[in-house]
Amino acid sequence: MKKVETLLAEKLLKVSAIKLQPENPFTWASGWNSPIYTDNRITLSYPEVRSFIKVELCRIIEERFPEANAVAGVATGAIAQGALVADTLALPYVYVRSSPKDHGLENLIEGNLKPGQKVVVVEDLISTGGSSLKAVQAIRNAGCEVVGMVAMFSYGFPVAEKAFKEAGVELVTLSNYNAMLEVALATNYIHADDVETLKEWRKDPSVWTPAKR
Repeated sequence: MKKVETLLAEKLLKVSAIKLQPENPFTWASGWNSPIYTDNRITLSYPEVRSFIKVELCRIIEERFPEANAVAGVATGAIAQGALVADTLALPYVYVRSSPKDHGLENLIEGNLKPGQKVVVVEDLISTGGSSLKAVQAIRNAGCEVVGMVAMFSYGFPVAEKAFKEAGVELVTLSNYNAMLEVALATNYIHADDVETLKEWRKDPSVWTPAKR
């Protein structure tokens, strides 16, 4: 039986939520060159994939964070999936903005969190971990406890692993970069000689440049 990380990697590649272009890299908003681009919001357009993710995120929460009594999604990528998870688990839901609104109450957290609530955070993608942990801090500042975070996919950057450890946040992801590479190679999405390139990029993506061929 295939593992969840393999099954989800297959689905993400199939619907092009993950795209790999080792020879023609993308440029991220950060300015980094990257052989991979991920947009998990695409999965919302595919009912079977959307439901698979929802069910597996709920399973992890029930198994790993059963004490959670509220769910928070991280804007914008995880707002919809977080709401689906909260609805399935029949738990209160909020989402955390990347920055406060510039009008009205200037909310950073949209919804009603009560001090003392035990919150599980839902994220779509873990890159460096910066925006995810900013959301965690906002929830803590609201007087709540973050019991953990669940995410669809992680690049597995060492800097992110270090950041989550230092912040004291347990992170569980459905799939990851290594599982995705295995699937991509097995399905001929990439060639064997692309694997080393993709592994090198992850070691230090901020300075990576594509090799000339």
